[in-house]
Amino acid sequence: MYICSKIIYKPKLINSTIMKKGLLLSVIAAGAMLISSCASKKDLADCQQTNRNLTDQYQTAKEQLAASNARVTSLEQQLEQARKDYAKLQRSLDKSLTNANQNNVSIEKLVDQINESNQYIRHLVDVKSKSDSLNMVLTNNLTRSLSKEELREVDIQVLKGVVYISLADNMLYKTGSYEIQDRAAQTLSKIAKIIMDYSDYDVLVEGNTDDVPISRENIRNNWDLSCLRASSVVQYLQNNYGVDPKRLTAGGRGEYNPIATNSTEVGKQRNRRTQIIITPKLDQFMELIEQAPDEN
Repeated sequence: MYICSKIIYKPKLINSTIMKKGLLLSVIAAGAMLISSCASKKDLADCQQTNRNLTDQYQTAKEQLAASNARVTSLEQQLEQARKDYAKLQRSLDKSLTNANQNNVSIEKLVDQINESNQYIRHLVDVKSKSDSLNMVLTNNLTRSLSKEELREVDIQVLKGVVYISLADNMLYKTGSYEIQDRAAQTLSKIAKIIMDYSDYDVLVEGNTDDVPISRENIRNNWDLSCLRASSVVQYLQNNYGVDPKRLTAGGRGEYNPIATNSTEVGKQRNRRTQIIITPKLDQFMELIEQAPDEN
């Protein structure tokens, strides 16, 4: 009887041992999976942070490249014009030299005129370079002051010495209205600061619409809407940020100055815009142009 009893209970001891070992292996496997999961999440977080850093660096480099390209283009245009003026003067000199005996041309006087003309050309190039440099500084300062979210709704360009700041209508106004909405205040405050910093510049605010007709109380058509919107921005800059109203001009162009097709919703959205156009004061600029070069 004793021998039989041992034979009966021995398998139970073996099964218990096997179950304990299985449980131990399960715990070890679960711990390994938990450690692997933690490591994977940390690696993912590091990769995401690296990606964000690279994205910011790419955007900064893109902005710097755009500003540099604009400057290079301006300098190339100035150089090309100077070459054309010089070639024209050189042809005049050659022709005068050929006909000197017949026409009794004073070569010395002609050379003096050429020197004066060259000096005046250099003066014009200096004036243009000064204007371009100021505009690039203005543009860079404004671009740096705007957040990435604001830059999605604000387009800044320098064309022929003039700074154009184009603002989307859905950022500035309430739908179908000319009232400035609250979320536009922060962006307009940054633009106002730039305008205040550059007191020698005039500011034209120009409203533009798409070609969808509008007829509301006190708004007869898109001409009215574009003018009212421009006037709202001008008064907002004056009343809220103290911009001198003598520097401000409000104008509307209705639907007649599109930059995209009105046959698509995307095109209509681009056409519904308000432009803030910053230019040197015309009288001061003309004085610089007309100023005679200093004599050597």
